[in-house]
Amino acid sequence: MVKVRAARPAEAEALTGLVMRSKAHWGYDAAFLASCAAELRIRPDEVTARRIVVAEDPEGTVLGLASLEGGAPLATLGLLFVEPSAIGQGVGRILYRDVLRRAVQQGVRRLVIDSDPHAAGFYRAMGAVAASASPAGLPGALVRFEAAPAPLADWARAWTGGGRAVHVGNVAEFNAQFGDSSLDREQSAAHHYSCLAAFYSPYPSALVLPRAVPAGWTELVCRQLGWTGVEVYDGLVERGPGLVEAVRARPALAARLTGAGEPLVPWGLTRPFGLLAGRPWRAGELRYESKAAAHGLFGRILAEGGHPGIVLPAQVRAAGRWAAARLLAARARAGESTVLKSEHGVGGSGTTVVTARQVRAAGGARALLRRLPRGPLLVEEFVDGPADPGAARDLTYDGFVDPAGRVHEVGAALMDVTAGAYRGATVGPGAVPDWAEKPLLAFGAAVGRGLAASGYRGWFDVDFVVDAEGRLAPTETNLRLTGPSIAFMVAARLDALRGAGHLVRIADRVELGARLPEAQLDELCADLARGCAELGAVFVPAIPTGAFDPAPWMGVLVAARSLETLDAAEALVRSEAAAVGAMFDAFEPADRPPGPARGAGERP
Repeated sequence: MVKVRAARPAEAEALTGLVMRSKAHWGYDAAFLASCAAELRIRPDEVTARRIVVAEDPEGTVLGLASLEGGAPLATLGLLFVEPSAIGQGVGRILYRDVLRRAVQQGVRRLVIDSDPHAAGFYRAMGAVAASASPAGLPGALVRFEAAPAPLADWARAWTGGGRAVHVGNVAEFNAQFGDSSLDREQSAAHHYSCLAAFYSPYPSALVLPRAVPAGWTELVCRQLGWTGVEVYDGLVERGPGLVEAVRARPALAARLTGAGEPLVPWGLTRPFGLLAGRPWRAGELRYESKAAAHGLFGRILAEGGHPGIVLPAQVRAAGRWAAARLLAARARAGESTVLKSEHGVGGSGTTVVTARQVRAAGGARALLRRLPRGPLLVEEFVDGPADPGAARDLTYDGFVDPAGRVHEVGAALMDVTAGAYRGATVGPGAVPDWAEKPLLAFGAAVGRGLAASGYRGWFDVDFVVDAEGRLAPTETNLRLTGPSIAFMVAARLDALRGAGHLVRIADRVELGARLPEAQLDELCADLARGCAELGAVFVPAIPTGAFDPAPWMGVLVAARSLETLDAAEALVRSEAAAVGAMFDAFEPADRPPGPARGAGERP
């Protein structure tokens, strides 16, 4: 493993030689190299002053060097050179990230990089932003880049105490405790979604997953997010919701996960998780996961005043199916659309928007209700959206309540919701319209205070729709991690790793033209990572196991510093995924197993 250490003055001559070899690697002639020699020479008395560090292999061979020059708030990446034989092995990436880390520690907020043109692609891939025009007086063909070194966000430090955490993918277990008929009893979708356990905090130490996952997936995720030493325990339970019970049935594994003193982070709170983590279990803590209870909480907050621009849709809990039918029929006769909700549900399951035309086409309200999941129904006023189809419609607030009952604001996100079903979300600067951000954050914080007062501790979100007058209507709370929360975690990590200002989009479902063998899925993801890097974006595969379903798909994360680049990266991912899938469709063996064939185990 490559490690970084401070350079020594006695190494100055050897380091100068490395710099000149690295410069010559790009094909410059002797005359040009001679003209650069004085500028690139490292003198012994400069090694400490220029804050030069070296990267070396386990045998002590120096593979590269970098310098951080100047002071806060503006500094310069004066040198970053890699031994030609080590180029392409990740040494430059390690050195660059070390420079950013040290810059944060020293209070630097703007880092200037004057790059050799041959290295411009590297700095772009590392997240540096090219200047729109080279400044006057910049020597030769150098290209100026800038980065904004940033510490890990305050909320992210508070979430796990600033350290690493064990991530427990208990999605199915969380869903199953509600027993709602709108939820999939087999929990197959939940097992796919548990792959998001990779992203429950900005830097995991271990992942605990119900299904086996491809080794290439975890390796690429770790490379893209700069993680090392992540242990993976997968294949613990292929069917059913009992992930934590499977862990507790393995005393050595349970002791390993709980004995290091690191926080355990679940998708959501459950009784088995409480037993594993030594956390008191209070069933009532999750009562606002109920859509009716959340609606009541919203009403109480609005009754207290102080939230202009927030409106609450009317909601009635039907006494039975026929009562729901009568309510629905009355609204249809008035020409009004209606939202029918099960008490619980995830990702839009159990939520159906019904228009008056659909009621008539189905042969009446009773006939339509027969097609919906059994169980109690909430009949809610449909909120008409803005006339502009491109205007923001679905927004969300994310935050958490810490063990002391303090509410921490994480932020607001724009969601992609189609026909009532969640499809993804975008977080970061400019993702949410300016007019919506202040009232959304204020109301979300008020909900957090209500949850804290009820005894809840953990992550939560509040979902909103925008009405025709540009007001926000809260629709539900989720007392667990969510798709948008995953995007926030990745944004926090990338900001700390590459500099501030990342937009991150999570897309739950990117269709593949055919099931891919595991090796080809790895190859596709590697190609997408390279293609997005060329655009100035970052690609991270989020849900790989859907690629082995009969109707194959995968969940992805893309990140960039502008919405235009983000859109371009998502378009690239979707088109390449469909095209590569089609290539393998004709060659797929009919009897190939539909996924990784590994049992429970540990991988670095």
